[in-house]
Amino acid sequence: MSWMHDTLVGFDLETTGTEPSRSRIVSAALIEAKAGEPVRRRAWLADPGVAIPAEATAVHGITTERAVAEGRPAIDVVAEVAAALVSYLRQGVPVVVYNAPFDLSLLAAELGRYDLPSLERQLGGAVGPVLDPLTVDRAVDKYRKGSRSLENACALYGVELAEAHEAGSDALAAVRVALALGERYPDRVGAVDPAELHLAQIRWHADWAEGLQSWLRRSKDPQAVVDGTWPLRQPDASAE
Repeated sequence: MSWMHDTLVGFDLETTGTEPSRSRIVSAALIEAKAGEPVRRRAWLADPGVAIPAEATAVHGITTERAVAEGRPAIDVVAEVAAALVSYLRQGVPVVVYNAPFDLSLLAAELGRYDLPSLERQLGGAVGPVLDPLTVDRAVDKYRKGSRSLENACALYGVELAEAHEAGSDALAAVRVALALGERYPDRVGAVDPAELHLAQIRWHADWAEGLQSWLRRSKDPQAVVDGTWPLRQPDASAE
């Protein structure tokens, strides 16, 4: 039976910035879903221990003042989010993450920041199966122009996004976009075993990164580097 008929869990973070190795978690959500409908929701609000920049607040709406007043210590949130994610992965439940190298790499960096066990250490192996609708969409509709943001993907695939940049809403929308991709592309996506689809996404992301890097070097920056690692990059040891 296809993964589309089984339990999926959507994962999303809202953060202090856009650089995974240096940004901090502000909020997080894990949405367990069946047939695209939520059956369990878990959400966290953290005090990241640093000021939340105005540009980040403008995206997700969470101020430093609210995070300090209502959020829990970051170390506790990071540990709980990782433990919950690991619990699903140990059961073989596919974790759906839109732009996985951002969210999973940021979580990995946070674990390192607080000297907590890495996801790989907790799992006793590689992180997976992961389903990244952004990576899949780039592969199955390679030449489509325009932004591939979650908002645009939802519009394209007919998925409601109730509240963009709210972690729970984004996590559920990612699950529904994944299901829409599976329905539209059964041979390449929907009928593929999650472990095989995970391996395919490693190749797809690497191919996309290589193509983007080549284009950037030809047209904009001869020294451009695009990281082709998926689904997460190792934390930068120099990051604060």
